[in-house]
Amino acid sequence: MFIDTHAHIYSKEFVDDFEEMLMRASEAGVSDIFMPNIDSKSIDSMLEIASKHSNCHAMIGLHPCHVKEDYKNELDIVEKYLHDDKIVGIGEIGIDLYWDKTFYHEQEDAFRRQIFMAKSSGLPFVIHSRDSLDITIDIVSEMQDGSLKGIFHCFNGSKTQAQKIIDIGFMMGIGGVITYKNAGVDIVVADIPLECLVLETDAPVC
Repeated sequence: MFIDTHAHIYSKEFVDDFEEMLMRASEAGVSDIFMPNIDSKSIDSMLEIASKHSNCHAMIGLHPCHVKEDYKNELDIVEKYLHDDKIVGIGEIGIDLYWDKTFYHEQEDAFRRQIFMAKSSGLPFVIHSRDSLDITIDIVSEMQDGSLKGIFHCFNGSKTQAQKIIDIGFMMGIGGVITYKNAGVDIVVADIPLECLVLETDAPVC
């Protein structure tokens, strides 16, 4: 059996064949699916799925690509859901410098605030780190007090970066990027202990 640790199955792309999708996943050996949140707009649909399907598990968080001028209001909403019994983690959170660097400082602040939420709630968290892997590793390393745990989503870094992640007690999420010929992730992953890796689909990609 497999556990998919990262799938946005509450997205509109799945509306037309949602139940069929879950059936196909089950037939393929997927026993559980973990759903990272995007922003306040995706919470209701995500929690509805978690309520109806015991094998679909919800997380709460503000995706870095959705950190804008109103990010503090969004974080207030995240905090309200921290102790909902359907919430099993925080995410996805982090820093994305690929699409837009306009709100870099706000992204970093939102990332740190949500790590503090993880500390206070005891929940693990999922890190989005597109074009910011060194930055996010440094922030988590700085804030790690032994209580933090989680996953660096969609890992595509070097052996050195992988070792740093292992050293701070985090895992690496491996998805479709491992099949990209020029990514080199397959070579790096070959040297990473299996207990430090988790399976992700990240569908649809944000």
